[in-house]
Amino acid sequence: MAPASHPPQRHRKRNNWFTRLTDWKIEDLFKRKRPPPIPRTVFVNENLPEDAYEKGKVKTSWIYPTNQVLTSKYTVITFLPKNLLEQFRRIANIFFAGIAILQFFSAFSTISPGLVVLPLLVVLLATGIKDGYEDIKRHQSDRAVNHAKVWRLHGADWVNPNVTGPKQKSYSFTFVQKLFRRSRSHTVHEHEEKPVPDTAPQVAVDHDDNNEPDNPRFLETSHHLDETKAHWKRTLWEDVAVGDVVMLRADDAIPADILICATSEEENVAFVETKNLDGETNLKSRHAVPSLAGLRTPSDVAGTAFHIDMEAPQPNMYQIHGAVIVDDDKQPVDGLTVLLRGTILRNTRWCIGIVLYTGEDTKIVMNSGATPSKRSRVERGMNPQVFVNLSLLAVMAVVCAIVDSILEQRGHDNGAPWEWGTDRSDDNPRVNGGITFGNALITFQNVVPISLYISIEFVRTCQALFIYFDKDIWYEKTDQPTLARSWNLADDLGQIEYVFSDKTGTLTQNAMIFRQCSIGGKIYKGDSTEDEPVDVDEAAQEDAVAPAKETQTGSSDETTAPQTAPKISPHIRFHDETLEQDLLHGDSQEHSRTLHGFFATLSLCHTVLASYDPDTGMITYKAQSPDEAALVQAAADVGFIFRGRERETLRLQTPFLDHLEEYELLNILDFTSARKRMSVIVRKLEEGDGRIFLLCKGADNVIFDRLKQSTGNEQLKTKTGEDLDLFASDGLRTLCLAYKVIPEDEYNAWADRYHDATVALEDRDDKIEAVSNEIEQNLRLLGATAIEDKLQDGVPEAIADLKRAGIKVWVATGDKLETAIAIGHSTNLIQPQSNVIIVRGGTYGTTKSAYNQLADAVDRFFPESNIMDSPLVHPPDDEKAPSERFSLRRMPTGASSLVGSRNGERPGGFVLVIDGVALEHAMEEEFTKELLLQLGIRCEAVICCRVSPKQKAQIVRLVKDGMDVVTLAIGDGANDVSMIQAADVGVGISGEEGLQAVNSSDYAIAQFRFLTRLLFVHGHWSYARNGNMIVNFFYKNIVCIGVLWWFQIYCQFSTTYVFEYTYLLFWNVFWSLAPVIAIGLFDRIIDDDILMTLPELYRYGRERTHFGLKRFIIYMLDGVMQSAIIFFVIYYTYDTTSARNDGWGVYQYEMATTVVVATATVVNLVNGLNTAAWTGWVFFSVSIGIILIWAYTAIYPEISPGWFVTDAYGDNQFTFPSAYFWLGIIFVVLISMLPRYVLKSYKFIYLPNDIDILRSLRSIDPKHDIAHDPAIVGNLDRPGEEVDDDRLTMTETRQSEDGRASLPPRRSLQGRPSYQANRQSMEGGAARANPSQVDMSTGREGTSRGFDFSTEEGGYAMRRVQTHLSERHVSRVSLPAAVEARTPKRRQVSMNIFSSLRRPKGRSQTTPASAPPTDKKPPPPSPPPAPEK
Repeated sequence: MAPASHPPQRHRKRNNWFTRLTDWKIEDLFKRKRPPPIPRTVFVNENLPEDAYEKGKVKTSWIYPTNQVLTSKYTVITFLPKNLLEQFRRIANIFFAGIAILQFFSAFSTISPGLVVLPLLVVLLATGIKDGYEDIKRHQSDRAVNHAKVWRLHGADWVNPNVTGPKQKSYSFTFVQKLFRRSRSHTVHEHEEKPVPDTAPQVAVDHDDNNEPDNPRFLETSHHLDETKAHWKRTLWEDVAVGDVVMLRADDAIPADILICATSEEENVAFVETKNLDGETNLKSRHAVPSLAGLRTPSDVAGTAFHIDMEAPQPNMYQIHGAVIVDDDKQPVDGLTVLLRGTILRNTRWCIGIVLYTGEDTKIVMNSGATPSKRSRVERGMNPQVFVNLSLLAVMAVVCAIVDSILEQRGHDNGAPWEWGTDRSDDNPRVNGGITFGNALITFQNVVPISLYISIEFVRTCQALFIYFDKDIWYEKTDQPTLARSWNLADDLGQIEYVFSDKTGTLTQNAMIFRQCSIGGKIYKGDSTEDEPVDVDEAAQEDAVAPAKETQTGSSDETTAPQTAPKISPHIRFHDETLEQDLLHGDSQEHSRTLHGFFATLSLCHTVLASYDPDTGMITYKAQSPDEAALVQAAADVGFIFRGRERETLRLQTPFLDHLEEYELLNILDFTSARKRMSVIVRKLEEGDGRIFLLCKGADNVIFDRLKQSTGNEQLKTKTGEDLDLFASDGLRTLCLAYKVIPEDEYNAWADRYHDATVALEDRDDKIEAVSNEIEQNLRLLGATAIEDKLQDGVPEAIADLKRAGIKVWVATGDKLETAIAIGHSTNLIQPQSNVIIVRGGTYGTTKSAYNQLADAVDRFFPESNIMDSPLVHPPDDEKAPSERFSLRRMPTGASSLVGSRNGERPGGFVLVIDGVALEHAMEEEFTKELLLQLGIRCEAVICCRVSPKQKAQIVRLVKDGMDVVTLAIGDGANDVSMIQAADVGVGISGEEGLQAVNSSDYAIAQFRFLTRLLFVHGHWSYARNGNMIVNFFYKNIVCIGVLWWFQIYCQFSTTYVFEYTYLLFWNVFWSLAPVIAIGLFDRIIDDDILMTLPELYRYGRERTHFGLKRFIIYMLDGVMQSAIIFFVIYYTYDTTSARNDGWGVYQYEMATTVVVATATVVNLVNGLNTAAWTGWVFFSVSIGIILIWAYTAIYPEISPGWFVTDAYGDNQFTFPSAYFWLGIIFVVLISMLPRYVLKSYKFIYLPNDIDILRSLRSIDPKHDIAHDPAIVGNLDRPGEEVDDDRLTMTETRQSEDGRASLPPRRSLQGRPSYQANRQSMEGGAARANPSQVDMSTGREGTSRGFDFSTEEGGYAMRRVQTHLSERHVSRVSLPAAVEARTPKRRQVSMNIFSSLRRPKGRSQTTPASAPPTDKKPPPPSPPPAPEK
């Protein structure tokens, strides 16, 4: 049977008009349909070909979009129609419009038609102003991006032949200003540029170098303007067009997708930071197209003609195909030669490029999408309620029409007032039924109150202001408040079930801090630096200091820093007093040598660039990854300062020598995800000591497998392994360090084999790995490092609180798998007792496909879930029964279970880690997508790594659409925009990655930790307030309409008003509006400190208890009951003995006035009864309506008919003296409110929920410390300890089978302590358990020790280094004499410095054997650190 034959209800597609109508999006109507993308040719100094023209005009396919990017929803032209269509998505607005139109006909008119339509216009106008204001803020943010500036080629009659379309206009205030300025100034051609003063600081360059493109003579400023020569001119981003030549400088953001022509670096390499695109923190290397490398000045570009053939724009960020054609020479264009918009130029002084794609055609924008029109779940939930009320209204109108028509046909002569005028010749009782139907719609129209919508908009606006003025989520460091950019989603914040988060910049600061190390089996924790602020720019790859004279690999003309001791940083990041003492006076010379070798390895085994600034005397380190920068910086903090490299010579300054040590770089065995290690082979350049060392760092299991078999190594490995467990338990990223000494003849033989492997034409990578593995054997262990990927403040605690609230957290990052797992540890997503399931790689149909890995995980860890019984999770071509399919498909793994007999019940639960390749294939297959969803919702957390922006959005939609839950996405970069837009609520963090995420978000916060208060307090309050306000709004109106309806029984259903019309007119304005507004603004189900202390209370929002159809029906029935009590009690009271002293009959409005006053009093008091927190404003709001209607009843009947005629004139003369009036009001108010009061009291006393208990406790003892009350949360503060469920006073539920919102077990509520808190327990305690880990692609099981290392794999810069080293090897073999001549002179040193080092076996010693005294200088900082045994 095909899988589609038995879909679950939530997946069944209803192919009818209603589904198509509800799925239709307004954006589609206003979205400009672009033609299918086609390949393009970009011309530089060449005219467009003849086929680009048609009838003298450029064809549309040759017109490219502008570089203007807008995240706003409206333009000047589309605002009115688009906003009106959005507002008329509300069924109620359509109804109000119909009622207003109906009253323009005389047969149905009650008052002036203009006054009838006024309320609807006010609602539409107020909502439009609010939406317009929100969009103006988006336009202003867009303007900040589009008006950034870049240097563009100009002058010398240079013209860009490529054609760009017109820009969109903005309705921001600047638009009006521009129009005003243009009307007063001369006409400026659209393509004419006005000189822009250069306010940017000039770059420190060599003025004698005329070929530098950033030389001041090439830069146009307000003091330098020469249009006859080619030069660079400051231009707005939005004015950059396809084919423009731009110059970028260090730390510039890339404005478009740009082809590299030339850079300031040797080999024309450029380094870019791509965390905006993929979230990775390491730098990527890009290079210029060789045929364009000569375009280094404006004149060079202006005088060179060529064209570039490019593929059609497409969203795949890792795929770019094209070719540069220069004089019939064709060279390829790929991802390594293109800088993408959203990246940032780093460690490169300047770069010249040609714009290939702009605006909507750039990769980052194509992965984003149009700003959606979001509606909250409460607003969507109102539509069924409005539909119920409309149905009720229709029934009432039909009943009135039928009964009135029948009664009119039976007799016309009964003299009733509603029969006046029925004896006219044109009167037809049958037709009158239709007229009565229309009048009934008008009479009972308040059953759907139009004031509800304007009230909701007002309340949400105030709630946005409450968020803005909340100082607890105001970031004082930058003086930045939390902003509500979309005011209509506040209640969704209280119903979030899944949070999707970015990593870099959202959870982390992109700052690596060297925290601890284990050297020779001894842990050095570093001195306490609690609460010390961390400068992210210093702690990560340094870019604050402009590069002066960098020393880098392969550079022959760069000079190194002077021999004097430089400054490294304003403060020491890692300092340990014990380590200093051990370095000076170690317990043994062997341990001292191990210390020296450890830090020398950190200083030499890397690809970091050292930059020396002669003005400040400071060295800064620039690395491709913050990991390497942190390791090298830590070594420098200890005194082992890497001073840079000149060609292949590395220079190292130690704290014990007065000169620099020099090492010749022989080989770099680069890091890859498969190798999980990096090695460098260096030769020491000292006279008498030319030993060759292999220095290696990598994952613990990789290093341990390659250690030399010896007793010392085994003991050290065991102790280091224990230390690694301790580091990993605290979420630190670990690396192991090892070394070996290589004999000269062994190295020469290996170098030949390695060279042969590097030039192999077949299986080159495999051969290189095999040869590298040969030399990386028999290593000696030095120790391990522990780096903290510095989290945003409060991230672990925030995630722990989110998990306590029952919110699932999924992390989507572009980082590699190891980094994702490491962050999972540090952020508390992966707990010490968690089970990690890894799914990666594979395509459908292979043994290790993503589908097979997911299915195997379900079978092993969730065998009782019955997931595999669903036909939706099986391929459509599988015809066997579900149970048979999976049993035949599954392969034995050799492991019974990862968690033993308690499969799936361990406290830590399961965490799914899936990479982008597996995710891509899963999203392509519906059955795999369903399987991924079912597995993911049963895990405690899901971490997606190596994912693209588009995949982030797919993950959000998978859960949102598949589970029908409210989702929230949070990020800070351009790569998060699509995810933010796809979620129900998007939150942008104003971080270091620009404003792209904030511009597209619904809420903007400064720190991830603010998310908890935003959800637990403002979200919970807003949802409870809005839900309570809406049902009370419907309730108060149904009471009023119910009174009108009951009177129809006694007026032959003629739709006559029971009381004077003005009472009904002012019902939703003066008599009953204030209490419901007070509920929306001031109601507080419980105090904010309790909501923050007990995140478990958030479950009432997740489970949607504050608003829903059930609650709505209860309030409606309550209103019907109360209206019946009010009307019939008062009606029959007045129907008995006359209330007048003179004995005359009672006038209708005497009874009706009593009814309307009693009704207003009841609804105001009931609204107050439904309010949880009675403040002064609530008292005022509840009483003001009652006071106003009493005052109106006393004053309005006194108005003289000489002013204007009223039917109520003199009514108060009979009403107030009547006992029926006073006693009737008191009686019906008590009787009407009694049932609700009794039920609320019974529930509060006998069936209280958590909120009731805590609210009562707070009212009895306002100063009670709930946070430390052992009866409430005392048992939650002991992680891992079993809790007596009988002692818990709060409701406890466990995770339901379908992954939906239920409260997690109490014993798992404690979050991971912060790093500083953990330090207190490290001294003597054993390491905590590490999570179990299963790689489904390999079947390998083990524990995670936190290994992680980020660097670019196979980058162009590293390939160039390898090429240089390979060429040197060839030269060394073929020209040994020349090599000897070029070898740097080895420094003459004292012969007894190295006397304490024992040479490897088989080596002759050329230095004396006497060792220096132990109370003087310590042993030298030269590897190797330990003697051979």
